[in-house]
Amino acid sequence: MSRTRVGTVAALLFGAALMALPAFAADPPAQKTPKQVTVTGEIVDLACYLDHGARGMKHQQCALTCLKNGEPMGLLTSEGKVYLLMADHQNGVPFNDAKADAALQVQVTGPVAEKAGITGLTVETLKKVS
Repeated sequence: MSRTRVGTVAALLFGAALMALPAFAADPPAQKTPKQVTVTGEIVDLACYLDHGARGMKHQQCALTCLKNGEPMGLLTSEGKVYLLMADHQNGVPFNDAKADAALQVQVTGPVAEKAGITGLTVETLKKVS
């Protein structure tokens, strides 16, 4: 094969490879299966908890009102970690039931997701703790 022909073939192969790169780059990374956990803690309304540390039975009525009005809900563990509680897209009943448990100790089971410093917990099952 002549030197010119080898150069032309090499250039065509290089050009084809460059054209294929965007197709590979566009593929999203493989989705990881979310980690299932069971976490025990107190249901808090995040607006009052984050603003002025309100929690516990003395704040229960306010928390019930805030959650009913759509304030975000969290789960505060005994170690001080707070999970943003999220509804399961297929079954939002356990999440909605959790709103009535403001200031109470509950056990939540579901997948955990973390992004930008926020840890969310999808409420798949909810159980009151005695």
